[in-house]
Amino acid sequence: MKNNVFVDMEEGFDAPSWFEQIEPFLQTVLEKLELDHWEVSVLFCRDPFIHELNRQYRKIDNPTDVLSFENGGDYEDEAGESWFTAGDIVISLDTLKSNCKEFGETPDNELKRLLVHGVLHLKGMDHSDNSPEQEMLVFQEDFLKKLDYKQIITD
Repeated sequence: MKNNVFVDMEEGFDAPSWFEQIEPFLQTVLEKLELDHWEVSVLFCRDPFIHELNRQYRKIDNPTDVLSFENGGDYEDEAGESWFTAGDIVISLDTLKSNCKEFGETPDNELKRLLVHGVLHLKGMDHSDNSPEQEMLVFQEDFLKKLDYKQIITD
C-alpha cells in the first residue's frame, strides 16, 4: 500500500522531539485500515488556533482536541497514479496535554488516539457524542488495542 502523509506545525511553534514519528505511525494506521493511495495532512497547533477553527466551522466557541476536514477529491499524478485527497487533521497540543490530565492517559496513548480518531473521521465514520459506546469510538479503541504500535512520545 502506498499513501502520502504530510505533517506540519502551526507557524511560529517548534516541532516536538517526536514530530518525525507521526508520518510512520499514520502510514501504519492507513495500511491496517486497508486504505491505499490516500493523502492525509496533519497540523499540530495550540488552543487559540483550533479554537478559531472550531468556532468558524462547527460554531462551537471553545478549543477542542482534534478536528478533521474531509476533502474527498481524486487526482492523477505525473506518473498516472490516482490519489484520494482524504483531508486534513488538526490537533491541539494544549488540549492533548489537558486530556491526559483529565482522563489519566499518557501523552503517547492520547496522541495515537487523536490521530486515529482524525483518520476515522476522514474515512467517513462519525459519532453523535463522546460516550464510549458510540460505534466509532468502540471501533477506535479496539483498533488501537490491536495496533500495538511502538511508543511515539518517549520523553
